[in-house]
Amino acid sequence: MTDDGHGFATEQVHGGFLPDTAHGARVPAIHMSSGFLFDDFEQARDRFAGTDDGYTYTRLGNPTNADVERRVALLERSPEAILVGSGQAAVTVALLGLLEAGDHVVSARSIYEGTKGLLLQNLARLGIEVDFVADQRDLDAWARAVRPNTKLFFAETIPNPKNDVLDITGVADTAHRAGVPLVVDNTLATPYLVRPVEHGADVVVHSASKFLSGHGAGLGGLVVDGGRFDWSRHPERFAHLTTPDRALGGQSYVERYGSRAFVVYARDVVASRIGPSLSPFNAFLLRQGIETLSLRVERHSANALAVASFLEQQPEVTSVDHAGLASSPYHDLAQRYLPRGAGSVFAFTLAGGEPAARAFIDAVELFSRMTHLGDVRSLVLHPATTTHAGRTAAERADLGIGDGLVRLSIGIEDVADLLRDLERGLAAARAVTGREARPAPASEVASLTHTVPQGHVVVEEV
Repeated sequence: MTDDGHGFATEQVHGGFLPDTAHGARVPAIHMSSGFLFDDFEQARDRFAGTDDGYTYTRLGNPTNADVERRVALLERSPEAILVGSGQAAVTVALLGLLEAGDHVVSARSIYEGTKGLLLQNLARLGIEVDFVADQRDLDAWARAVRPNTKLFFAETIPNPKNDVLDITGVADTAHRAGVPLVVDNTLATPYLVRPVEHGADVVVHSASKFLSGHGAGLGGLVVDGGRFDWSRHPERFAHLTTPDRALGGQSYVERYGSRAFVVYARDVVASRIGPSLSPFNAFLLRQGIETLSLRVERHSANALAVASFLEQQPEVTSVDHAGLASSPYHDLAQRYLPRGAGSVFAFTLAGGEPAARAFIDAVELFSRMTHLGDVRSLVLHPATTTHAGRTAAERADLGIGDGLVRLSIGIEDVADLLRDLERGLAAARAVTGREARPAPASEVASLTHTVPQGHVVVEEV
């Protein structure tokens, strides 16, 4: 655990660092080795028995990857993390570390489509069922969805693309009353904006390819165990952790590892056998990104709020889904859980439908047209024809994904330049819908950019 006297920025730079006793390198080395030498017969036996903490094979653990695991665990104020090959791998490892055939999951409906597909297709083929809560603010709806075979609740702190913030404590308390853990995807918030474990969540997952890295140069994912859930309280529900295991000499995972039972099982039994290993080189790239996380996310969030405020004032924009706006139905939750900002991934809807969205997206120049999030560069996408294209029109409408909806991931560029680029897109959308192009008044841009001092970042202590 971290020293509470250290601020977030200090921890993201120094946390979890182990000195290089051999050469004195300040930056941890990239250990590009599949396997690791044993000193002798006894050491090999001890490492495979788990009584020696040294490394055996990179699929099971690597010093470069372990450095990232320690740092993210510290930033999430949690005891332990597992680094894997992607965010989707992280969700898979977390869920398979808890679920078996015949189990049931209660999930928020507003989650990443890839995770929804994992639940509805991949896990369904293994005999695992899921119910989705349409209104994640309705805690009674979560409670009503619980069955005797429910094993976990799943949700995202800031879902994509609607920015509909989760009531973490409310959902966690509901899960705990049902005797199950809450697994939360914290990708779009990062621990800088919110630490779900501090609000009651039990397991946190990340797509580290997004804001944790920031540079968009590699994939990665993390499973973070809060270490607070009592797996022995309902032994029949988590029998794989509470019944004797031959590999542990007849002990159960709870008996051998206590509060670490889940994370050890997820690492040693799930991740190691499925094998979603992250290259140590990508772990090194991820670590470099984490060192500037707070600086970037602060700028991301400030820029996004300025952009959202600008878009809300435009006559061709019918709605803006950003919880930082007072008009958002999730503004109260953003103020409660996200005082540093509601993130930088959100959507807005153009009145002209798909033709307007097409014109807008094709006209922008600074915004990159790509399926990614959390990059230092600003990104734009049309969900109805890309990420949600597999849904019917009725399903998309039910999710609030209209034909005119455009998703943005706001980067760290100068906000004045972003607003000018957005106006370029809006002018193209107006031309398609027959409206006269209108440049944004200079006073409007100036008032919005005034709140984002360029080149100046305030680092808060926590």
